[in-house]
Amino acid sequence: MAEIKTRQTDADVNEFIKTFANTEQKREDSFELVKLMQEVTGHPPKMWGASIIGFGKYHYKSDRSRQEGDWPLVGFSPRKAAISLYVFTGDPDHAYLLKDLGKYKMGKACIYVKKLSDIDLNALKRIIRATIDYLEERYGHTQQ
Repeated sequence: MAEIKTRQTDADVNEFIKTFANTEQKREDSFELVKLMQEVTGHPPKMWGASIIGFGKYHYKSDRSRQEGDWPLVGFSPRKAAISLYVFTGDPDHAYLLKDLGKYKMGKACIYVKKLSDIDLNALKRIIRATIDYLEERYGHTQQ
């Protein structure tokens, strides 16, 4: 079984944002997302791998393989093309949460936004809360 490469690290989140976010807008949006996600989750930001900022964590076990590991409850990465938001369960029952979000694109496991001003932050908070509720129900107690 392949080992999970993306793990929580001790890297400095603020330093990562300052050096990795490629525009001033992405840096500002990233610092705003740190505040918003920390407020909603109650967990401090932590680096996961080289480029994901995560909040809290849960332990998962795959239904389709023997893979298991820890993963952030929610997170984001200020990538070059867009900000990747890891905040959505993908559960069809949660699709209604996306209707008020604003301008975004969906990937397989994340939501892409060009800038925070393109989306409704209250809708984002509702998505984050629903995701945490879903993960806690499915996988049990979450951790910092």
